[in-house]
Amino acid sequence: MLNDKQQRLYEAFYTSTHEGEHLDSKTETLVGLAAAMAMDCAPCTNYYMKLARQQKVSKEEISEVLAKVMSVAAGQKRLQMLDVMEKYKLDLSDYK
Repeated sequence: MLNDKQQRLYEAFYTSTHEGEHLDSKTETLVGLAAAMAMDCAPCTNYYMKLARQQKVSKEEISEVLAKVMSVAAGQKRLQMLDVMEKYKLDLSDYK
């Protein structure tokens, strides 16, 4: 879908995100895993899970990442529902 120039630029950008100056490689992997989970990208999640195994990331660390992604998603859904209720003037007291 991208032309050759766009593909090269994207690949350069993507590669640059793995060469950060401030995060150590384990933290970068955990941030990538969280982003992949949050964006529902199975290939990316698979990539970061394999990278995490290579870096000796513990199952407890992965569990904490999953829990954080789940908590953010739950909060987002709660806010989404509140927005709908406000926009359409819905009141839960009207429901049994």
